[in-house]
Amino acid sequence: MTTPTPGPRASSGAARRFRPRLLGLLAAGALAALLLGACGNDQTSVLSASASANAQAETADPDRIPWDYRLVQGTVGDLIGGDMTILPDNALLPNDGNYATGDKVWTLQFMSADMTTGASGNNEVKLSAWTTIKSYPDEAKAKADMANLKISLKTNVSLVGVYKTSYQGKTRNFAVITLPSGNQLKQPIDDARYQKLKSLKEVPVMVEEVHDYANYDLAYAKFRGWA
Repeated sequence: MTTPTPGPRASSGAARRFRPRLLGLLAAGALAALLLGACGNDQTSVLSASASANAQAETADPDRIPWDYRLVQGTVGDLIGGDMTILPDNALLPNDGNYATGDKVWTLQFMSADMTTGASGNNEVKLSAWTTIKSYPDEAKAKADMANLKISLKTNVSLVGVYKTSYQGKTRNFAVITLPSGNQLKQPIDDARYQKLKSLKEVPVMVEEVHDYANYDLAYAKFRGWA
């Protein structure tokens, strides 16, 4: 997989001083971050260094994991030196595309998460606000970057077990699996899947790997359904 090589320029000089810190693999049940090398060990970023300095600093926090990305269409507002604001949120980005006020652009936004394990053993997630990190002249180029940052995969995971609960005459079935990141996830299942899974030790599932744009080897795998 070939991705753009980060350039030297970033807004306000802060990004030039920023150096992503390599995050070690944390124990299962603590922060559910997983170091993955899906696209090679020498890959550190799929975005240019023109991503905003504030967003890069956010991903450097060792207590956070990459959570999600989205594409949003916006309008160039004020031009401030070599930077520009993107309406309607007035996000400040480098004007690397030499855009003019009023131009339509697509932006890539990033969300991180703080994940901890509570006293009951359940995962507690605190989501950040969306942060705008890069602009694009058209949607196709934006989608190409995001396709490298959010990857759908089929994989086998450990099945902890299945169980039934009953309340007021109604029965519900659940399956508990262990994700590649190490944390356990409970999912409701119907009777047919209960019968299919109850004798298995591993099950095929679909997961979505969400990679950190500034440190590609840092990723979090989300459950996206039974395969």
